[in-house]
Amino acid sequence: MHEQQATARATGRLYGVGLGPGDPSLMTVRAVQVIDRADVVAYHSARHGRSIARSIAAEHIRPDHIEEALIYPVTTESTDHPGGYRGALDEFYEAAAARLAAHLDAGRTVAVISEGDPLFYGSYQHMHKRLAERYETEVIPGVTSISAAAARLGTPLAEADEVLTILPGTLPEEELTARLAATDAAVVMKLGRTFPTVRRAMERSGRLPEARYVERATMSGERTDALADIASDTVPYFSVAVVPSRIANPPAPADAATGEVVVVGTGPAGPLWLTPESRGALASADDLVGYTTYLDRVPVRPGQRRHGSDNKVESERAELALDLARRGRRVAVVSGGDPGIFAMATAVLEVASQDPYRSVPVRVLPGVTAANAAAARAGAPLGHDYAVISLSDRLKPWEVIADRLRAAAGADLALALYNPGSRSRTWQVAKARELLLEHRAPDTPVILARDVGGPEESVRTVRLSDLDPAQVDMRTLLLVGSSQTQVARRDDGTDADVVWTPRRYPEG
Repeated sequence: MHEQQATARATGRLYGVGLGPGDPSLMTVRAVQVIDRADVVAYHSARHGRSIARSIAAEHIRPDHIEEALIYPVTTESTDHPGGYRGALDEFYEAAAARLAAHLDAGRTVAVISEGDPLFYGSYQHMHKRLAERYETEVIPGVTSISAAAARLGTPLAEADEVLTILPGTLPEEELTARLAATDAAVVMKLGRTFPTVRRAMERSGRLPEARYVERATMSGERTDALADIASDTVPYFSVAVVPSRIANPPAPADAATGEVVVVGTGPAGPLWLTPESRGALASADDLVGYTTYLDRVPVRPGQRRHGSDNKVESERAELALDLARRGRRVAVVSGGDPGIFAMATAVLEVASQDPYRSVPVRVLPGVTAANAAAARAGAPLGHDYAVISLSDRLKPWEVIADRLRAAAGADLALALYNPGSRSRTWQVAKARELLLEHRAPDTPVILARDVGGPEESVRTVRLSDLDPAQVDMRTLLLVGSSQTQVARRDDGTDADVVWTPRRYPEG
């Protein structure tokens, strides 16, 4: 049996042949050569028997070729197969692969032709997965529909450091919306029945004005238009939606009707903490306004203006952003963490509620706040009720802070303490420790989380009585456990404590 397989591998050869997007003249020289030398030409088709792949390669298929039409049993998800739609397809692919294997075992060369590129959403890939390990195989790449669509639109898909995202229209609407919002440029394939969902996702993500539509690129009946102008009942499967390069296709000039301010939370550190919605808002803004340290986290984009300042002029930043929006600019106010937690959302909304800014649209996009990021690194110390308090007395008296610390500690809440110390504030941590020890046991766990998500990240757990103010700076956040908070050392190789607060609280 092994000798028979070796003989088959030496004679029968499998080719996955990409034919390009539809115009036969876009087939590669290699594709034509392989088809010409093949004994068997195989192609997938729907139940009506017509094959787009065969029509593209028709002039190269001879009467002496053995043709294998691999006809799908279903083309939609409606089937009475006991395994459902996926079961019906798997059974079909197994049977189709067996038909091709019989030719390969007989020493014949088999060319499976596929529109576009064989391994890019192509039907051939299902044969490849089942046969390539058993027979000598070569894949002939082809021009994709994406490349053809860009060529027909006459616009770059992506430039410089832009990210191009390829999406199937079969994704859920929420997923499409998030991915469209987060990327610079995009192509959505497999339209047809999915077009209404894709269009809604484009609109919800704010990308509809940029989106273009390409139908049957390079084929007979080709059509291009603005996506917003396409009627849903006219869209075939062989069409794509394109959101091209923003650099090559900058947004239309701003006017007073399009101006707005979006306050964006970037999370505690770099891009891993950024939500898709925030990423999209930053990419589509005309102007970025913010503390220079936070602006430096945002990639530089051509044509986008950046207005940096230090961290003590929040009202001035808010006024600048709102003034720009009044002139029709799309402005993103960049904030660290979550903009609504000791950050820029309050300052912007406070100024926006005054004349002459009341009519300027303002949106606030959430971000991962430092408390949640630090808690995740330590385990789940905020797993039950907790309070968030800033120890900075720059904007409120220390007496107010002390009263709130006593109240929260007396209520046995876990605590997230922001802004615990800086060069000019060195005594607050010691005073807070003293107040908390009036209500908490000396061995209450305290997490010192510094630069979470950044290059100097450090997360340590100490006893409340051992909390050293000298180890706390402006980049540190403190998490103080309740009376129920637990600390344990797990045998997982990390050599670190895990801290959690149970969700159940003792009765009475």
